[in-house]
Amino acid sequence: MPRLRHSLPLCAPFALLLALACASAPARTEATAETRAEIQAEVQATSHAGSTSGPRQQTRTRPSVEASTPTEFPGLHNVVAYTHELYSGGQPQGRGLSTLAELGFRTILSVDGAQPAVEAAEALGMRYVHLPIGYDGIDEARKLELARAVRDLPRPIYVHCHHGVHRSAGALAAITRSLGMLDEEQARARMKVSGTAADYKGLWACASETKRADTTALDAASNAFPSRWKSSGLVQLMVDIDFALDNVKSVEKAAWSVPTAHPDLVPAAEVGRIAHYLRELEDDGEVKARGTEFLASLRASREAAEQLESSLLGKAASEALAADMKRLVSSCKSCHVKFRD
Repeated sequence: MPRLRHSLPLCAPFALLLALACASAPARTEATAETRAEIQAEVQATSHAGSTSGPRQQTRTRPSVEASTPTEFPGLHNVVAYTHELYSGGQPQGRGLSTLAELGFRTILSVDGAQPAVEAAEALGMRYVHLPIGYDGIDEARKLELARAVRDLPRPIYVHCHHGVHRSAGALAAITRSLGMLDEEQARARMKVSGTAADYKGLWACASETKRADTTALDAASNAFPSRWKSSGLVQLMVDIDFALDNVKSVEKAAWSVPTAHPDLVPAAEVGRIAHYLRELEDDGEVKARGTEFLASLRASREAAEQLESSLLGKAASEALAADMKRLVSSCKSCHVKFRD
């Protein structure tokens, strides 16, 4: 299923697109040497536990569905129960995969752009499914795909995005509403516990607008359940970043508010979209071929985008927003000069 994207003209100059992508793209988590070392450590730790053909016995207690605040575990952040078998949280870090195994999870569902640590999860007896979503909501086809994955795959299931605050919460709202597990009020209540920002109206619509899916619709949804989602490539991601950056510039011109000409824009969501696409780029073959210096430039741009997103969500003063935007644009220009050829 194609990812959600705005329609764009196809004549955008390649050099400009490459410049914007360079400047804005961080690395995918699994591609970094640091994360590869973490994965290897997870697998080595597993070898001491005997057979890895099935899930480990649960040795930790998962959060309650009545919990009013997120729970923190080693390597897992912002964990919130939506049902007694479905949980939202941040991307596993460090020993996070071992913690998931100790909590008895059997399936991990990532809705983030970064490539997941599939082999490490499998070594611990868990299956990884990768179905990314954006900050502006989820289209019907992806809702059904997510719901079918939860319906058909072993539970309990851990659904994560990058921080476990916005997209994983919206995804679980859509899933639980599609499967008739929660009503709108219940889904919204759990999203509030996760801390989903009010600005992300498309994600909140997952709770308010999603209808229960019938069996026929669920059966017709894709059951490929990919362990690694294949992005549409460097050029298309650059186009997406280019479009989102133009939207952010429009927001800046409107004094960091919603532009009159674009009443549908959510400022923080547009910046979050840039960071999301940039995380996807690191695993792209063309990006890897450009070497570590290029990847470092992408990471710097992603960090700048994440800082601007945080400032927007935190209602920072216009001067602080302008400084964050200047840092992002400067990173783009720097990368353009260095890597445009």
